Amino acid sequence: MAGAWIAIDWGTSNFRAWLINDKDVLDKRSANCGLLHVGQGQFDATLKTLLGDWLTHAAPVIVMAGMVGSQQGWHDVDYCPIPAGVDSLISRSKYFITSWGSEAWIIPGLRQSSSGEIPDVMRGEEVQLLGLALLAGLDDFQAILPGTHSKHARVRQRQVTDFSTYMTGELYHLLLAHSLLGRALPEAVEDESAFLRGVNVARRDQPLSQLLFSARTLRLSGELPASSVGDYLSGLLMGAEFTTDYSGQIWLVGSAALTRRYQLAATACGVQTRCIDGDRCFIAGMQSLQHQLTEKRNGQF
Repeated sequence: MAGAWIAIDWGTSNFRAWLINDKDVLDKRSANCGLLHVGQGQFDATLKTLLGDWLTHAAPVIVMAGMVGSQQGWHDVDYCPIPAGVDSLISRSKYFITSWGSEAWIIPGLRQSSSGEIPDVMRGEEVQLLGLALLAGLDDFQAILPGTHSKHARVRQRQVTDFSTYMTGELYHLLLAHSLLGRALPEAVEDESAFLRGVNVARRDQPLSQLLFSARTLRLSGELPASSVGDYLSGLLMGAEFTTDYSGQIWLVGSAALTRRYQLAATACGVQTRCIDGDRCFIAGMQSLQHQLTEKRNGQF
């Protein structure tokens, strides 16, 4: 594994790592071991355990992104204010040495906080946006990165100039697990028509908190099968992300299953989209950052 290095996406709930040699992914591993599962001061020991035999014969360079750089993470790496591109990410990355001798960096996230506006932040998605720009050969684009906290971002000249966060995934799980809307539901049955019905209801000019209760009333009236409530709620929440007017093509960055759902919602709302795998984007972004961070460390720029 000479010359290999490790890219890590370490979030709140999950850990994912790729062992990379040049442009080839040699191995991948994941664990339900996000920062919520790591004790204070235990990140170094936890990472060593997670990487296991990858460290047997070497101390590879490690580049990390995500919530590992938050106040609750390994190191508190301050956000880059937008507009921000690769130079900003490189200059604000946190460098350190692990206990076993690996050179390591944590990539900073991005912060949006203009006067009079509500602040917003992202960690990890900035790497995917960089990777998308490189893979698609784009300087200017709009993208949606679905997930627990869905991100809508605008990139100009490969600088993130604007973004917003939607708590779509988290709200979906909270409503199904801890609200009246999800109580005593049978096993879910995939129902695309219920999903699209939710998307269309979300387009009404009414507050989302009011529209959400329709998942209860439609069930009570017999118009929505109990097994379809989950898909209806999913459509409502995703549809609410498309109430803003969009022009031009939107890139959907994520897993095939999730981007397909977003594409259904976008099409119903008249929004043109194109899908790309989120892992591909993350790896491409990390490869570019690792190369430049290593060159900077070696005094080559």
